[in-house]
Parts: sequence; C-alpha cells; structure tokens
Amino acid sequence: MLVNGGRACINIANLGRKPYIPLSDYISKMMIDIGFNMRGEIIWNKAASASPSTAWGSWQSASNPTLRDVHEYILVFSKGDYKRPRLQKENTIQREEFMEWTKSIWTMNAESAKRVGHPAPFPIELPYRLIQLYSFKNDIVLDPFMGSGTTAIGALKSQRHYIGYEINNDYINLANERIYPYKVDSQLFA
Repeated sequence: MLVNGGRACINIANLGRKPYIPLSDYISKMMIDIGFNMRGEIIWNKAASASPSTAWGSWQSASNPTLRDVHEYILVFSKGDYKRPRLQKENTIQREEFMEWTKSIWTMNAESAKRVGHPAPFPIELPYRLIQLYSFKNDIVLDPFMGSGTTAIGALKSQRHYIGYEINNDYINLANERIYPYKVDSQLFA
C-alpha cells in the first residue's frame, strides 16, 4: 500500500529480560524478506521521561545488571525505487527542521498512557517529524494500527490526509475525539 519510493516507518521497542527479544531485528529481517528496502533507523531517546525504576537485575552488583531500555526504534523502509518522484508536489519541512530531523537520534519525552487513554502512546511530534520528512503536502498517510489517532493528528498538522485502521471500538472513539479539533482547524484553513 505504498507509492513507488514511499516510506514505511515502524515504531518498535525491544522486549524482555530473560530472554531479551530484539523485535527491531526480527521486523527488519521480515520487511527485507518481503521486498522492502531498509533505509535506516531512528533511535527515539526517551531518557528525560524514562521510569526511575530500579528493576535492574542486580542492584549495584556485577552478578546480573540489566540494562534499562530508555529508547525505542523507528525503522524506516521504502518499497520500489529509493527516490520518490516529486511530481510538482510541495515540501513543507523547513531547512532547520530537515537538518535536525535527519539525525539518527531524536530526544523527546514519552507520552503518558494514563493521560492519552491508550497503553502505547507516543508524542504527536514523532509522527509529525516522520510525515514532514517522508511525504509531500496533500499526500495520504496510512496508519494500519491507529490506536489513539496520534499519527492522524500529525498528518493533519502537516497538511496531509490520513487513512487509519483500528479494530478496537474504544480506541476508535478515542481517536475520533482526539482528531476532531485538528480536523476542524484543517477545514478552516484548507
């Protein structure tokens, strides 16, 4: 469901302690196996908002220290050609944003699951940056796991259209509530 040269961006955290499960590696391999081109990965550094948990295996001991994950990955893939034709489409990213957002480490706070009402929220800034980097004004952004609607909000803020899929009715309602103010704004200024 991508245009030639279009991008697929997958936000993923690795899991577990015993054993540690490198989901980002597994997903990268699967995407390459089905014909996608790996374009890179962004490390989302959530350190400023990371839990102060002390569940580190062994406290101040070399017997079993466990790393605390304070990051997630955004895996970037494309389908078909590496370069997407511009075809008279308008970029909306500013020079300073482009210079900063093409760096492979992004530091921003995580979003509160309690505040958003979804177990795996992320800040609007995350999809907003990806949409600005990898799409043109009025493009369509597809989110196959819409959840609380954060990617749709990022699309609307970027002057893009969106299509989202979600199977949980509670999250559909939540997404609609969160998206509505941005849809009203985009209709006023379209």
